[in-house]
Amino acid sequence: MNSLEIFKCLADNSRLRIINSLMIEPMYVELLAERLELSASTISFHLKKLMEADIVSCKKEQYYTVYRLNEKIFSMNLKDLVKDNRNEEEILNQREEKYKEKVIESFFKYNKLKDLPVQKKKKQIVLEKIVESFERDRTYTEKEVNLIIADFHDDFCTIRRDLIGFNLMEREDGIYKRI
Repeated sequence: MNSLEIFKCLADNSRLRIINSLMIEPMYVELLAERLELSASTISFHLKKLMEADIVSCKKEQYYTVYRLNEKIFSMNLKDLVKDNRNEEEILNQREEKYKEKVIESFFKYNKLKDLPVQKKKKQIVLEKIVESFERDRTYTEKEVNLIIADFHDDFCTIRRDLIGFNLMEREDGIYKRI
């Protein structure tokens, strides 16, 4: 059961009308079409979507395919449906990681920064990659910082300032430290 798929499927007036009709009794396509004053093909289309979301099931009975509600879904409360979104959170995290990898691939070549991104989110990702070259709990002079950044890009002044601006490093009395 995919909660997001269920919510997407329920966000359609025709499907809600079909569900309301099926709450009264299980029905076949032609009967639903007649009651809802929609074409049979429209009803079939929406029933297919409802079946993909596991909201409706069907069973062949004599000449007709009879559709009925999946009572298990309708006996759940909203909390149960939302609780399943944990998997979605993992998927979002994976997407974010893929996005970061893609940004790093497009802005770095042979571990050298081609260009500093203009877009803030991409710049953050690039700077996070550069700051990994600095050890935690160690202090650096400005010259050491410049040498490390120069391995990535010639414009070490801008990158050094951006590392401070993006709160990835801190500077106090000319001494730098990774945060």
